[in-house]
Amino acid sequence: MMTIREFKRLYRIIEVQLRYGLDDFIPQDPRTVLPKKLRKSLFWIKNEYPDKPLGERLRLALQELGPVWIKFGQMMSTRRDLFPPHIADQLALLQDQVAPFDGQLARRTIEASLGGPIEQWFDDFDEVALASASIAQVHSGSMKDRGREIVFKVIRPDIRPIIEADIKLMYRMAEIVSRLQPQARRLRPVEVVREYEKTLLDELDLMREAANGIQLRRNFEGDDTLYVPEVFTDYSSVNLLVMERIYGIQVSNLEALKANGTNLKLLSENAVNIFFTQVFRDSFFHADMHPGNIFVSYEHPHDPQWIALDCGIVGTLNREDKRYLAENLLAFFNRDYRKVAELHVDSGWVPADTNIDAFEVAIRTVCEPIFEKPLCEISFGHVLLNLFNTARRFNMEVQPQLVLLQKTLLYVEGLGRQLYPQLDLWATAKPFLEDWMSRQVGPQAIIDAVKSKAPFWAEKLPELPELLYDSLRQGKVMNQRLDTLYDNFMDSRRNQGKARFYFGIGATMMVCAAILFGDHVTTYPAIAAGAGAVFWLLGWRACRQ
Repeated sequence: MMTIREFKRLYRIIEVQLRYGLDDFIPQDPRTVLPKKLRKSLFWIKNEYPDKPLGERLRLALQELGPVWIKFGQMMSTRRDLFPPHIADQLALLQDQVAPFDGQLARRTIEASLGGPIEQWFDDFDEVALASASIAQVHSGSMKDRGREIVFKVIRPDIRPIIEADIKLMYRMAEIVSRLQPQARRLRPVEVVREYEKTLLDELDLMREAANGIQLRRNFEGDDTLYVPEVFTDYSSVNLLVMERIYGIQVSNLEALKANGTNLKLLSENAVNIFFTQVFRDSFFHADMHPGNIFVSYEHPHDPQWIALDCGIVGTLNREDKRYLAENLLAFFNRDYRKVAELHVDSGWVPADTNIDAFEVAIRTVCEPIFEKPLCEISFGHVLLNLFNTARRFNMEVQPQLVLLQKTLLYVEGLGRQLYPQLDLWATAKPFLEDWMSRQVGPQAIIDAVKSKAPFWAEKLPELPELLYDSLRQGKVMNQRLDTLYDNFMDSRRNQGKARFYFGIGATMMVCAAILFGDHVTTYPAIAAGAGAVFWLLGWRACRQ
């Protein structure tokens, strides 16, 4: 049962959707839904932006509905396997343009999390927010004992009830759309809402983001191409993240990067190498690399360093997915579409009964026109996108880890091309993939396997003589047991032969006694029966031995 507040919010959502003409998403089918004119007449609202494209209207409507819906649109923009490009591209433009909440309220929230006044541990707390987004906002300060500049990332105090209420309404609307419009089921609206709910609730846990940041920082320790700020877990909690403050140039500020003398070509190539290192070396990649989360250090502009913030969303790949992905990409480099088709079947991404010949033709049809261009003009991310869209026609199961990876690759390629339009992502990526593959299947793979097992073998080496002696002794005992079992078996076979012989004679005697008794002979049948009983007893005794 809906409350009055929920009903008002639902009416507001429907009103915004109709005002932006989002009912155009629902195909007209008189058998399943009300005609469009009747739907509009129920609310007396018409489309106020008929001249704008549908994707743009959707983006504007989500912005008007507020933070939860903006985040929802951002998440939908990553699901290019479900939405056409003209929709996904518009959703990718959504930004968290949210006014900050009161600084005094932020102070009280931080102090509640710390368990005491901020001044007990920190100095110079600034109640004016450095940045504000839909889920959290950031304030600056410094550590009391070390004087290090830090930032506080604090969850909006009132955001959880809003999220829970709006998600509840999203579920209702998704269920209604699925029930009334069968064609919309292909987009799986309920599953999309469920995925969004999980993503959003994960972002409300800042300790998860802290753990991700620590892992990413450790992975690139000693690597000058990427810097991840230090997290101070002693002060952090579910609602509060305390971390090192960084200074850098936002990657979208191209003029500032040029003014600082940044080597944009090297910066772009480093972005590609960082991405593939995270994916193939670490199996742990930053999956939210939009311009708001990526900065470039002011220092060493001729050998520039990336700075990554906001590790709330990360992706992982297992060993099998990594190998199949690398082999797919290398097969693309070589235009071996048969190999690409076979790899999709071998990996289980498409059904085992898929027609390989038809699948190969479909892939070639999509990709050959692309490869007619110079490699430096081909979008790596869009080739991957076209591959996944083609595979969908052959009932490819949606691979969430690959969708996240595809989204991240599009981000990385977009950043690289923005900084250095001549970036040849293929030339940068191919040597990395070939080297990685050689480490998986070549002589280097054997060497690496030996190295990884060496500590275990070194630990067991002093025990080897004793283990060898125990093995030989146990083998001798086992042989003795086998010999005993064999002898017993042969004795049993001999005893079974005796038993069968005695039972046979006894049975013959019994039959003869019955025949003689039938002929009214009295003496001999009794003797035969007695003899038969004796032989039966002998047979039974032989069985027991």
